[in-house]
Amino acid sequence: MRRPSLPGWRALLRPGSTATFLALSVVVGVVVGLAAAALIGALDGVVHLARWVGEQTGLPKLVALLAVPLGLLVAWLLSRRFPEVAADGVPEAAAAVAIRSGYLPTRGAPLKLVATALTVGLGGSVGREGPIVQIGATIGSSIARHTGLGEDRVRSLVAAGAGAAIGASFNAPIAGMFFAIEVILGNFAIRHLNAVVVASVAAAVTTRSIVGEELILRAPGSLGLGDARELLLYALVSLAAVAVAWAFLRILSGVHALRHRGPGWLRPVLLGLAVGGIGWLEPDILGTGQEVVRGFISALDTGDVIWWSALALVGYKVVATSLTLGVGGFGGVFMPSLFIGAALGAGFAALVAPVWGFSDLRPGAFAIVGMAATFSAVARAPLTSILIVFEITGDYNLVLPLMLAASLATFVGDRVHRDSVYAMALARRGIRLRPRGEIDLLDTVRVGEVASPVDLVVAPEASTAEVQGLLDRYRHRSLPVVERGRLVGVITVTDIVRTGGPSDQVSAGEAMTPRPATVTPSSPVSEALERMAALGVGGLPVVADDDPRRLVGLFRREEAVTAYHRALGSEVHHEMRRERLRARTQRDTSFHDLEVPPGSLADGRAVRDLPLPAECTIVSVRRGTGLLVPQGATVLRAGDVVTVFAAQEAYRQLAERLRLDDWTAETPRVAAEPAARFYDVEIPAASVADGRAIREIPIPGGCTVVSVCRAGEMLVPSGETRLLAGDMVTVFAHPAARERFVERLRTDRPGPGPL
Repeated sequence: MRRPSLPGWRALLRPGSTATFLALSVVVGVVVGLAAAALIGALDGVVHLARWVGEQTGLPKLVALLAVPLGLLVAWLLSRRFPEVAADGVPEAAAAVAIRSGYLPTRGAPLKLVATALTVGLGGSVGREGPIVQIGATIGSSIARHTGLGEDRVRSLVAAGAGAAIGASFNAPIAGMFFAIEVILGNFAIRHLNAVVVASVAAAVTTRSIVGEELILRAPGSLGLGDARELLLYALVSLAAVAVAWAFLRILSGVHALRHRGPGWLRPVLLGLAVGGIGWLEPDILGTGQEVVRGFISALDTGDVIWWSALALVGYKVVATSLTLGVGGFGGVFMPSLFIGAALGAGFAALVAPVWGFSDLRPGAFAIVGMAATFSAVARAPLTSILIVFEITGDYNLVLPLMLAASLATFVGDRVHRDSVYAMALARRGIRLRPRGEIDLLDTVRVGEVASPVDLVVAPEASTAEVQGLLDRYRHRSLPVVERGRLVGVITVTDIVRTGGPSDQVSAGEAMTPRPATVTPSSPVSEALERMAALGVGGLPVVADDDPRRLVGLFRREEAVTAYHRALGSEVHHEMRRERLRARTQRDTSFHDLEVPPGSLADGRAVRDLPLPAECTIVSVRRGTGLLVPQGATVLRAGDVVTVFAAQEAYRQLAERLRLDDWTAETPRVAAEPAARFYDVEIPAASVADGRAIREIPIPGGCTVVSVCRAGEMLVPSGETRLLAGDMVTVFAHPAARERFVERLRTDRPGPGPL
């Protein structure tokens, strides 16, 4: 066999090649596997240490009571210095993929490992899976960024690291793959799939080789569907899981909303003592609860489960997990959801067994289905729910109940509670992600939007010599052949050559291609281009949607260019919306798009003449595909989309005023500069802006101050708002204007005013 040449190997292994990318995916998987093994080992070490202290003191319950607040307090102190520690982990990975170009700080991985080991190992009622997802995503982000990959491949490796973390933690690579696709990416983008699969398998193999098989939930024997009528009971379990998930999400939201007076460290101590108190009454709710779940799915007879005790565990776990996460989210909800579902399913089976006379109910089967249903309702990830239970139990005989329960729980859960637990975590920071499918940029533009009108047609009786003359004169390569207003064919230069060249003896009807390929106005441009490429033609007739022979336009390569620019303009607007997610807003303040209606008295008036309500800032003006950074002299036009950062009431007032008020000022239009974007600028220590009002700061043209974040509170700025050192100012500006603004914060002397 001939060996590849050295240049061929270099091409294969160049930094941007697919082979190099997949090799990096393997590296990500192995490192994530090592990190998962390290976290498992650290958790075991902390658990054994706490038990040893309890045995040595002879006060195991008291040690357990005090260990929980101690672990939460230390984790909270870490989060004060390193904010990336205070999070579930899954929302952070999803947000990094969606709005931060895959960036996660590298230091977050080891810090998250320490915080999780202390929180969970000392009894916090959370799981290790959320944190290990963040650790895995961080590893993927770091490796991708430091090897010079492009933005899209950085996102791929972030998702791959997250999926690998689930695969490693549960020894379930298939479920890890679907978790990355379903929860982190939010779509089934094929270009990401290879990296996710490779990393998940590599991580699972690595962790298993270090810590053993660790099938934490092994189903005994076969737990199949005993009687088809049991599906009704499984559906009821699914609905009960939705109700429990709803209560869980509401309680969790309420705990996060709790406010207290006193020092910040008091919160982890008080909530930790509350969790420890519940653990004093019911020790099974402390930690991950894997042993308890194993016991439920191993129950083969309803006599092995006390229904009221199992259902009580559901309530205890919901409250304890909500309190633990309410401190700052130093653990995950993955395993608690499985715990709650297992206890719910087993307890339900034991409760209804005495009145169910059609078959013998096995609590283990209902526990498994309850796990899938509860996680589906909490996380809205039905595929992951089904596959994770398959892989960690090794039992594939409950496929019908699992599919029924997971899909029903997701469907009903969406209707009783809008957000999943991960979406709630992001919403608390003003971030709402919109899932986007795997679509071509030109899928967003329809043929009818860019098709040119029919300017030239030929009759079937015209000679090919006449047709050639028209083609040469108008520089076309094809023309539609129309008879009595109906499209009958297309004639091209190739058709004329095929019939012997231009001739007065050959008609267009004889040379044309009958029944040509066409597109409709509603077809996406990408589909038209694919058809053109397959046929090797430079254009297609556009026919009516309801009549395949009524010619309504023409689509040529020139229209494809127009379509691309139109789609790019729409994509710029989408990216602008994504950029705005970076701004963390308070509950009643957000970004709003407001279109200037036709006939509005704002049409032709300058921005400075608008009677803006208080707590309202104009951020940008979108005109067509262009984006303007508004200045006082910027003149609005009907159809402009004005983006404002405002409280809800201020937004409503402005919308009303744009329709009703009258102004008289008129100034020239400011040219669009599409390079503008959002930037966060911190007021440095000893800045000349420290203590000055915004109106006293020499803000350059092309730069708008959108918001001011101070000690976690978001301010809607006005001219009187005073800036302080450490404030994080969000501006919408062109890059050059942003640089001038930063420079002036350091060097320019503002106008007179008190310091």
